[in-house]
Amino acid sequence: MFWSLALLAYLLGSLSFAIVLSRLNGSPDPRSSGSGNAGATNMLRLAGRRLAILTLLGDLCKGLLPVLVARQAGLDLQDQAWIGICAVLGHLFPLYFRFKGGKGVATAAGMLMGLYWPAALLAIATWLLTLYLTRTSSLAALIATPLTLPLLAWREPEALLPMAVLTVMIVWRHRSNLRDLFAGRERHF
Repeated sequence: MFWSLALLAYLLGSLSFAIVLSRLNGSPDPRSSGSGNAGATNMLRLAGRRLAILTLLGDLCKGLLPVLVARQAGLDLQDQAWIGICAVLGHLFPLYFRFKGGKGVATAAGMLMGLYWPAALLAIATWLLTLYLTRTSSLAALIATPLTLPLLAWREPEALLPMAVLTVMIVWRHRSNLRDLFAGRERHF
């Protein structure tokens, strides 16, 4: 059961709403325009608010749904978290789009909503506050992720390892943003 759900989560995570919506709208491919990231922030820059919101909602749902299905299937919290991570991996490396995807922040937030919604709300609030103060989406993600994911691990200790892996994945995916932040070249809103 676990492996079937993990594979389905990866395949669902591989649906890149940014790429699909940009193609349907005739907008530039987000992987080769703007920041080069297939996510909601780049869609806001390239295609406007409506498509950015649709991308965000799609990415949240593809992190949330596999966790909810795993819970309904009776899997424990740690297995639910690993299945959620499979959805995030699908977003980072989508099978359908030559393994070039987004940075996983919204999909991870959806996963977190399914695992422990107070941690997800704290992550979203931290991201929004940091974005408001700095006008930098990547910095908001880099602050919100390591600060809030341990809350879930503290509340549910069996989730510690998957949450540590998720944090490392998101920080690793933002490594170019870290270089740009330190060099003073990172894009601001």
